[in-house]
Amino acid sequence: MITQVIMCMLATAAFAILFHVPRTEYLCCALNGAVGWITYLAWTAHGAGPTSASIWASLALTLVARILSSIRKMPSTVFLITGIFSLVPGSGLYYTSYYLIMGDLARFMGKGTETLKIAGGIVLGMIFGLVFPQSWFNRLGKAAGRIRKRGGGGR
Repeated sequence: MITQVIMCMLATAAFAILFHVPRTEYLCCALNGAVGWITYLAWTAHGAGPTSASIWASLALTLVARILSSIRKMPSTVFLITGIFSLVPGSGLYYTSYYLIMGDLARFMGKGTETLKIAGGIVLGMIFGLVFPQSWFNRLGKAAGRIRKRGGGGR
């Protein structure tokens, strides 16, 4: 599990580099990707299917992205888009296309349905995470700013 989380962080950081995220935000992006993957692993370990685990994982990383955006004074999409990278069902998309090309329609339908459910779960989790008022997250950002000023630390 530790190896998976480290690889997830590295992949998310690489994705952040690819999308020209400011260098100061690489670590936060990587941590957000790790939060999503840890949440996914925790839910699947407790018997949840890939779709419901994806809902909870994308909800968690959406909330963390909004918190980081308030604290770091960056758009939440910087953290959200890079963090969601670890949850995208890439192998599902590959096998769906593969089965279609090979003419195996039964497997195509099964894998395609599963992939669409996971993608829909990711979207649902993001929607649930965006329901909370931005003022809640702004308060967190202000509190973090006061703590940072009191401690003398900066970015």
